[in-house]
Amino acid sequence: MNPRFFDRRSFFELIKGAAVILGLSSSGTIGAVALRQSNGREKDAHSQKATAIKPASPETLLLKDYRPQSLYKIQVTKTSKAKFPIIDMHSHPYPRSESEIDQWVRTMDEAGVEKTIILTMATGGEFDEIRKKYAKHPERFETWCGLDFLDYDKPGFGPLAVKELERCREAGARGVGEIHDKGKGLRSGKSNAVGMHPDDPRMDAIWEKCGELGMPVSLHVADPIWMYQKMDKHNDGLMNAYYWRLDNQPNIVGLSGMVDIFERTLARHRNTTFIACHFMNLDYDLTRLGEVLERNPNLYADIAARYAETAPIPRFAAQFYAKYADRLVYGTDMGFDKPMYEITFRILESQDEHFYEIEQFGYHWALNGLGLSDDILKRVYLENAAKILTRRRKLSRGVAAKKPLSSCAQLDSRGRLSPHDARQSTI
Repeated sequence: MNPRFFDRRSFFELIKGAAVILGLSSSGTIGAVALRQSNGREKDAHSQKATAIKPASPETLLLKDYRPQSLYKIQVTKTSKAKFPIIDMHSHPYPRSESEIDQWVRTMDEAGVEKTIILTMATGGEFDEIRKKYAKHPERFETWCGLDFLDYDKPGFGPLAVKELERCREAGARGVGEIHDKGKGLRSGKSNAVGMHPDDPRMDAIWEKCGELGMPVSLHVADPIWMYQKMDKHNDGLMNAYYWRLDNQPNIVGLSGMVDIFERTLARHRNTTFIACHFMNLDYDLTRLGEVLERNPNLYADIAARYAETAPIPRFAAQFYAKYADRLVYGTDMGFDKPMYEITFRILESQDEHFYEIEQFGYHWALNGLGLSDDILKRVYLENAAKILTRRRKLSRGVAAKKPLSSCAQLDSRGRLSPHDARQSTI
């Protein structure tokens, strides 16, 4: 499986499987196999004890192996289907076969998901192949392309990148994403632009073209705050942060700095709609996220893969949802199995308290349901996403009237529009 599309549950299952192969116990310590020998007085064959694995001692138990179970006798809600229809604005091409895509559609039906946005992060031939795989279900999936950062440090980068964006639009891309910048520069799948951030002038023509084409941009800046903190006893997200740590990365822009960069980008490109992935990673400071939303009317935020970061603060998080219900969109970014959907519904819809979901999220802290109202759920699940997609169609009405790319336009060996065809097409 492509590591870019590993969901957290698969990641931890892989780690667990590797431990078994290496002869380690599930606690991460060497499996102590104790053969109890007969004392010589008992001749019965049953006196020979079977091989046994010693449980981990509390003195040696590692944090990564801690699996608490709630003992509270309180409400436990199982929600198999969302209360209202959903547009999932943040997913990826996880399935590896047509049959897995078909299974995904069946799971979506069971969960109440009407449409899923596939953020391919790809351009060129790679995007075209992914697009083709999902074309069988045009009403259920929508594919968005990535950006081509090849030669980003050379003259002419902007026009070529814009032309590949236009080509992807003609090929069926309806948005752009997921574009990453965790502090070291922009990344779109396999394409990297080290040191170039979203507010770099070289990106201006690309962001403007996204707005002109009516293509919303799904942009992931930074990562959860715990990844930037020291990996010590004071880091309350240590159990998950250690795997994704950024505190040891040289020349990296911090979380706050990346939010500032995003805001400068938003201010310069008011005609382009941006969707900040994962609450803009301000799940720990929702007050600041609210201020950013208020200053930037062209910004939405998806809630994908940050359920565990907001569920520990249910009252404050629910107040935030209520205040900014028109600016938040549902997303998953965690694979396509049924239990994954169900835990998101439980967190958003129920009022359950003090429960755990470590394998899905990686944190060992207790979660709580937010108990969002029907009105908020309708907007977050469906209405806000529908508004973005409707506005996009209005913006792109004039695109079809423009001269399309020549039917003889060719992709080069890198899967991008050739320089000749790029020059022949008008910007």
